[in-house]
Amino acid sequence: MGIARATLVVDGPISAVEALWYEPDRWPSWIDGFGHVVRLDPGWPGPGAILDWDSRRGGRGRVQERVTAHEQRTGQTLAVEDTQLRGTQAVAFADAGEGAVQVTLSLEYSLKERTAFTPIVDRLFIRRAITASLQRSLARFARERAADVDLR
Repeated sequence: MGIARATLVVDGPISAVEALWYEPDRWPSWIDGFGHVVRLDPGWPGPGAILDWDSRRGGRGRVQERVTAHEQRTGQTLAVEDTQLRGTQAVAFADAGEGAVQVTLSLEYSLKERTAFTPIVDRLFIRRAITASLQRSLARFARERAADVDLR
């Protein structure tokens, strides 16, 4: 099983940062590869809610996320599955001091198709690609949050 993680500090109170994170209309602007929502349960972001989304062309295809845990102002854990992997994705929000929030995004995953070379390919290529994707998402999220602050 592989683990990829990215962390970034974002300006603002946890309540505002968290509100943006869970805003479905804004996801295409910052989630790496996100195309559009196919289905979003009305209970989102609470436990048991399901999100199905399609990636952009050439991406992950259909992705299903099911909320397994959610604690307001702390984070959310999802069971995630797409055509190539299944795993657990988590976002955590923590006070970083001075009006900032540390946002940590992680994905613990297993690849659906495995060969004798999978561990090597995962370590050298796949994990790096997933980590880079998480970093891009967080960087875009920070820009989106900064735009919100600038509009005030």
